[in-house]
Amino acid sequence: MFVIRNVSVAYSLPMKQNIILFILCIGLLMLPFLLIKEKNEAKPAPDVEQSLEIDCPILIEVKGVKEKIPLETYVLGVVAAEMPVTFHEEALKAQSIAARTYVLRETNYGKKSIDKTVQKQVYVTEEERKKKWGASFAQYEEKLQKVIASTEGQIIVYNDQLITAMFFSSSNGQTESAENYSGNAIPYLVSVPSQAEELYAPSIKKQFEFTSKEWAKAFGIKWSGNISTNFKVTKTDTNRVKMIEMSGKTWTGREVRTLLGLPSTDFTVTFQSDKVVVDTVGYGHGVGMSQYGAEVLANDSVGAHDILLHYYKGTEIKSFSSCLKSP
Repeated sequence: MFVIRNVSVAYSLPMKQNIILFILCIGLLMLPFLLIKEKNEAKPAPDVEQSLEIDCPILIEVKGVKEKIPLETYVLGVVAAEMPVTFHEEALKAQSIAARTYVLRETNYGKKSIDKTVQKQVYVTEEERKKKWGASFAQYEEKLQKVIASTEGQIIVYNDQLITAMFFSSSNGQTESAENYSGNAIPYLVSVPSQAEELYAPSIKKQFEFTSKEWAKAFGIKWSGNISTNFKVTKTDTNRVKMIEMSGKTWTGREVRTLLGLPSTDFTVTFQSDKVVVDTVGYGHGVGMSQYGAEVLANDSVGAHDILLHYYKGTEIKSFSSCLKSP
């Protein structure tokens, strides 16, 4: 028994060593995979900007324009169409950053097309700019090229997301909130002061006259002598018309503006014996940046970034990406 036990021990010891060696080998082989797994688990999730797949250079497809347009060339065409080129450079810079932000969000960084209408952004080609500016083309084109180059790649963000950079021509002394305009509250599109625009805007106030027949036709109602007695107006806190009530029907201020072709929803209605007089203040929907308000601030030594931060509350100006830089 003793001999047999010794022989058993002699044979079992190498067997245990072999098992241990086998386990160690397996462990060594698995170590790289374990390390890789740990590294992947410890790696933070990429943020939105890092995860975006963006084709560079970004090309904008404008409906009605034959070829796609490089982003910065597109921005120049929008600024030329949307803001007087004679404006202060800081106002033009603010407009270029807003236009760039708007198109990147609207087209998903060039993946979708965009209209060249006032409902989106108006765009004019180089040929159209030549016709528009005539003998001043070279001077104005050079001015805008410098403006666009100085803001290249700059965008407006809220919580690191592109904003809806709405803008309009002129206000009634304060901008409109997105909530009043559409019913949807947007934290960076709130009402802010925009005063003294009449110093630069050619005609902040306008007056329109409608015959009783024109008025009734526009609203699809019958004219009556007592129409004014039942006419009611509800206004927003920015003095723009929210709702009107007439002849037992109601219309929003935006609907009235469209029906009558008014420049803004800040209007006052006066009924006379055989006509209706409508007085308006400002031009545009009133939400976001006022272009003439930007001109006022620029001429008061306010820089482009501060102009934008005034009109788009709580936002930041950031450089989008080096891939947007022109070659």
